[in-house]
Amino acid sequence: MADIYRADTIGSLLRPRYLKLARERYEAGQLTAAAYKEIEDRAVDQAIAMQEGAGLDVVTDGELRRHSFIDQLTEAVEGLTPDAGDSGHVPVPFHDPAGELKSVFAIPLSVTSRLGRRRMMTVEEYSYARARARRPVKVTLPSPLMLFLVWSPQRSRDAYSDPFELFADGLRLMREEAEELAGLGCRYIQVDAPDFGQLVDQGQRDAWERAGIPVDRVFAEGADMLNELATVPGVTFGLHLCRGNYDSDWISSGTYDAISKQLFQRATNYDVLLLEYDDERSGSFAALSDVPDDKVVVLGLVSSKFDTMEPPEQLVARIEEASRFFPRDQLALSTQCGFASAGPGNAISEGAQENKLRLVGEVAGRVWRTGG
Repeated sequence: MADIYRADTIGSLLRPRYLKLARERYEAGQLTAAAYKEIEDRAVDQAIAMQEGAGLDVVTDGELRRHSFIDQLTEAVEGLTPDAGDSGHVPVPFHDPAGELKSVFAIPLSVTSRLGRRRMMTVEEYSYARARARRPVKVTLPSPLMLFLVWSPQRSRDAYSDPFELFADGLRLMREEAEELAGLGCRYIQVDAPDFGQLVDQGQRDAWERAGIPVDRVFAEGADMLNELATVPGVTFGLHLCRGNYDSDWISSGTYDAISKQLFQRATNYDVLLLEYDDERSGSFAALSDVPDDKVVVLGLVSSKFDTMEPPEQLVARIEEASRFFPRDQLALSTQCGFASAGPGNAISEGAQENKLRLVGEVAGRVWRTGG
């Protein structure tokens, strides 16, 4: 079994205002690359210090060098072209806290030629963070199936006759990054898979089918690809199943029971499952009964979407409830997702962000280090 980081983190942090302004100036040609890197470095230094001060057992660089959590598959590859029209992408609906449809997102890019690597993003991220952190450093990679966002039945088939050929190329690229990270000493890699997290929702399953991506193949071939990514020796791999996280809105609603028997038993190479349980959309903890007994489950009980703080006693009670379905000694705690899956971030203040992470550290210490 993997080492257990009781106070875990999902990855992304709010970009400080000065970093957002610097990115705008850099992209407008008003700031040199060297000057911009110094500002990025400053933001990462502060992010690491904040996480360590909050009492987390593992830290990230906040994904502050990225536009979004999937940049390794969109910003760092060749083979994508702008797409302003309707090319049959899977529409991604975002709902507000009340459940009302707020927007429908479709990435304005399509795959039109075979994917090629432009650069490895995570090498810089990890190398810099490792030199600054006193705690273990986690790096996040997107699931290769997140390429569904740029799959167009109309525009992509000349490059890939089948979307699963595209996913296989994504697997190759992410596996290369994981191997490079392992060579640099990284021992904890989290794979973000909102693709599978979305499929708890029947509406999302139907949308994938309409785009020519059969869901039964996703849970067979796709799950096997996801599992193959986590085969780099010497690395603890975590799988984060997200239901959508942008501007405090969400994509899918449904319990993990809808995918647990298909995915949890197939993702054998993952040591850690990081699951969202922040609100009623997640349902009960019953799906934890389908998790193999050699895994660690990180309970995402603390919302990263809003300033409102969860009472510590409520979190302790929910951990105890989860332990009815999975051993307490193999549980850990985190926020349900990152605070800024994409640049704008969630509708939460930087002060609340720090307080939420401090809450994770304090409750984890209370439950597992002091015995409750």
